[in-house]
Amino acid sequence: MTHGIGPGNVPRGNDAALLAAGIADMAVSGLTTALRGVRGLLGRADMGELADEGRQELTARGRLALDRFAAGSPAHLEVLAQHVTARRGSADD
Repeated sequence: MTHGIGPGNVPRGNDAALLAAGIADMAVSGLTTALRGVRGLLGRADMGELADEGRQELTARGRLALDRFAAGSPAHLEVLAQHVTARRGSADD
């Protein structure tokens, strides 16, 4: 009986370790890609303009997000009270 290492010979008890190793490999790969992108950005001559555009983009996105959440819908109980008032008004007619 041989206990080899390979795709078909991995014991089930090692699933958690294999999963952790796969996640770590994916994280390292993503970090490497991100660092290459940062290195490319640092070499640009228009870095100041790029930073200003990024700041303007983030400010605009923040304004849109706040507007979206601040406006909100009317309070549920307020809507129900308006319906009741409207029904009472039509019943009096």
